[in-house]
Amino acid sequence: MTDESLLDRVLRPYKAHCKYLKSADVTERDGRLTARCTFSIPESCYIDDTGHLNSVEVNICYNQMMYYLVARSVQDGLGTAFAGWTPDDFWKRQLPDILIARFSSSFRRPVNPRDFSGEMEFRSVTRRAPAGGLPFLHAETAFRYWDSEAGRCGGEAVLAIVNIP
Repeated sequence: MTDESLLDRVLRPYKAHCKYLKSADVTERDGRLTARCTFSIPESCYIDDTGHLNSVEVNICYNQMMYYLVARSVQDGLGTAFAGWTPDDFWKRQLPDILIARFSSSFRRPVNPRDFSGEMEFRSVTRRAPAGGLPFLHAETAFRYWDSEAGRCGGEAVLAIVNIP
């Protein structure tokens, strides 16, 4: 079930017309954190209507889904990836310290951007400390989107979470 006040706070940095995430159900199974979400993009924030979900919107939706999943796992003490984080730690790090290091997506069939669903999971989160560098969290994630008309796309993203507590 979506925590509406948490969702509102997670989406606060976004322009009003770019708040695409509408609901999110977060679960933890076998130590893996997953968010199953609904989205709606009434109008693209940067281009004339293409009639389908495009790569820029896929990335924006991924960000919103990921931020909510991390915030909810911190708030509810889910998993071990963000153990020891407080909600204040998340709010302080949301924009400056959670970096997409690699992002790839593939489109199988066009997805209707007006009403679609998505899911993402953290496949692994490991602490790394490169020689001479500051420690960071390396997170491997996967995501997918679909609609009621058999549209589908998905991909993978690697996050680098820096300035960890």
